[in-house]
Amino acid sequence: MVTIQLHGTTRQITINAMIDSGATEDFIDKVFCSKYNIRTTQAKTIREVYLADGRPSAMGPITHTAKVPMDIGSHRELAIFQVAKLPNHEVILGIPWLKQHSPRIDWGQGKITFESERCTTWCLKESLTVYAIPEDEAREENLKVEFGVAQSKKDQRVKVKKLDPQAKIPTRGSTQAAGHDLYANASKMILARGQEVVQTGISITPLRGSYSRIAPRSGIAVKHLVAVNAGVIDSDYTGEIKVVHSTWATKTITSKTEIE
Repeated sequence: MVTIQLHGTTRQITINAMIDSGATEDFIDKVFCSKYNIRTTQAKTIREVYLADGRPSAMGPITHTAKVPMDIGSHRELAIFQVAKLPNHEVILGIPWLKQHSPRIDWGQGKITFESERCTTWCLKESLTVYAIPEDEAREENLKVEFGVAQSKKDQRVKVKKLDPQAKIPTRGSTQAAGHDLYANASKMILARGQEVVQTGISITPLRGSYSRIAPRSGIAVKHLVAVNAGVIDSDYTGEIKVVHSTWATKTITSKTEIE
């Protein structure tokens, strides 16, 4: 992988890109573009992305492209990317980029040298060579960019959507609270030493690359002897949030009034 700098509309972003001679296009991640204000343009035609065995890929369809200035060391170009849903990388430099610049790549030494006539005439300011970095190290650096302190407060917000007009949005008990309180959307009787699934009437979209977790409040757990038996919300889950509540109390309790 190689370190690149992309010049978005409001800021410069440093990220590590995958050079992939098996990719038929140059790709940039859709969420990455949105997060860093990289302008995209509606494509003239909608295109599917296919896997090697001919099946459609979850990366597609391609509906937009992005044209953005890109630096690799002292090499600068105006890159054109297909905007896709990339599961593991933010940017992929594929066959079009390799054909356009014809870099000499020393895979053993991890060196990339731009020595084509096009690059020495138009793209380069000084040094011809840049160095690749190991993929594990590159992906770790990308995660730091994704979740580092440089992100805006807007980027750090978990998205909550009401699926029922009567549902209550999660609230925070105090500024120092570790999480937000969830609320039952309707009364639910939980029999003594029983278990019920409690609806909330909302959906939650965690930060990309992370998950949300439902956990019992200690005060409520002690007072009402309740527990949460499942609580992981994956970042790609878009359905209603439901809480699996159980109690080892010897009396029946009501979710609406007692375990919000």
